[in-house]
Amino acid sequence: MNLLNEKLPVGIIGSGAMGSGIAQVAAMAGHPVKIMDTSREALEKSRNNLGNIIQKLKEKGKIEDTGELINKFEFVTDLGAFSSCKLVIEAIVENLEIKKKVFKEVEGIVAADCILASNTSSLSIASIAAACNAPERVIGIHFFNPAPLMALVEIIPAVQTAEALPNHVCQLMKQWGKAPVIVKDTPGFIVNRVARPFYGEALRIMEEGIADMETIDAAMTGLGGFRMGPFALMDYIGHDVNYVVTETVFQSFFYDSRYKPSFSQKRLLEAGWLGRKSGRGFYNYAPEAQVKPPVQDNALQNMIFDRILFMLINEAVDALHWNIASKEDIDLAMTKGVNYPKGLLQWCDELGADYVLAGLESLYGHYKEDRYRPSPLLRKYGIEKRRFFDGTF
Repeated sequence: MNLLNEKLPVGIIGSGAMGSGIAQVAAMAGHPVKIMDTSREALEKSRNNLGNIIQKLKEKGKIEDTGELINKFEFVTDLGAFSSCKLVIEAIVENLEIKKKVFKEVEGIVAADCILASNTSSLSIASIAAACNAPERVIGIHFFNPAPLMALVEIIPAVQTAEALPNHVCQLMKQWGKAPVIVKDTPGFIVNRVARPFYGEALRIMEEGIADMETIDAAMTGLGGFRMGPFALMDYIGHDVNYVVTETVFQSFFYDSRYKPSFSQKRLLEAGWLGRKSGRGFYNYAPEAQVKPPVQDNALQNMIFDRILFMLINEAVDALHWNIASKEDIDLAMTKGVNYPKGLLQWCDELGADYVLAGLESLYGHYKEDRYRPSPLLRKYGIEKRRFFDGTF
């Protein structure tokens, strides 16, 4: 079996936005794709959405023949249709027990050389693989939404994964036009781990009454160059997704205070105020809703920006400290996966590790909370005034 040189069939479990997006990527790379869902209504929605997207691609001149691409899709309600597939990617609800049940079932249908992959954003690949009789062919392939547009793909081998499989999948993702990074099977992988302070520290600043959400968002977009502020982004992602990832990472890291969820966000989730999708989140998206201006205080906005950025950099440095991924892949993941204006390790080099270290130590001195402890690697680089990308690392 060689997915690199042959356009072999790919199976996608789940026809939601993510599953359909991954299917589109695989089909545009030349693979026949089978999209499976138990809901015929969901499959029909996927079929219609993909048809509309393909028509728009033709109108923009990105493809020549809509029929050729549309014919690559087959919509099925039974996993039995995957018997000819050589790669199956699961993109269903973030529930470990459900995923394990699905993997166990699909393993009994596909050939022995079929790769089984999960698109999970935060769950243990080792746990999913343990449900299979041949766990060595199980791997994480985590796309970002929307899959056709976002370049980053996190490749996550489990402890059971065959040694050659991660590089094989990386080469396949490059053929699909993606930017793959290999990451250890740890909670949140790279992006959903390193990005936690963007939300968590912003929430902390708001809850303490230091600044309102409008001012915090303005500081991160205006001073930091982030495309969206943390509150606008949480609303965009949806609190049913963003809060659950935070809670999962917090629990998976044995309740490390760096990842502690916020009651403010939890209450929105409990109220059903999920963000843009429900018309209300931190912000009100009703047409008549008033937009509150941010506080125009340069000192305040600079303090907010520095505090959140220091926490982000510390998280990226700590991921490197624990060999979660290479320094290049960590920075690539944050620029390609969540569109940060620059890599956090590069940002640390520009500011100076000693400057970032001093900022964190000031926070720790004020709060005396483990949440603000500097990574040992940041402490080392700060004391020695070293850089991550000048060849001395």
